[in-house]
Amino acid sequence: MSVLEIVQWPDARLARLCAPVSDIEALKADIRDLFETMYAAPGRGLAGPQIGLMSRVFVMDAGWKDGTKTPLACINPEITERSDEKITGPEGCLSMPGVTADVVRHARITLAFSDLIGARQSMEMTGAEAIIAQHELDHLDGVMHFDRLETQARAALLKDYEALA
Repeated sequence: MSVLEIVQWPDARLARLCAPVSDIEALKADIRDLFETMYAAPGRGLAGPQIGLMSRVFVMDAGWKDGTKTPLACINPEITERSDEKITGPEGCLSMPGVTADVVRHARITLAFSDLIGARQSMEMTGAEAIIAQHELDHLDGVMHFDRLETQARAALLKDYEALA
């Protein structure tokens, strides 16, 4: 396993749509690297394009910073249900360190994905899990968290980020 360099905005790979995974076995080493890189960062989620892997895969662990590891690898994920209820909260991104933004997300989702053995799973998520999954799934679609902001908030966040660079 390896801790890899995290791709930083404005790298063009972060704005690209990722390809579906057809060979899970060939991806297992990359998934181990995703987990190791995420924990070392330290983050709660990391998507393929954030390490230059342009495949529809992300890893997450909503509980490890609170003392309960709950690692989850999601291959070819999709949201199959979304609540009408929305929540707004601060989100950071390992590909854009040093800045956070208040992002509106669905309070509850159902995420369908393939696991490491290729079995299709479905999981209802709320709270931090739902937010992390939505954030990471956005990365697979070439969407950054600031893309979900209104024009002025987006401009302010990008200005703050540029000032850090």
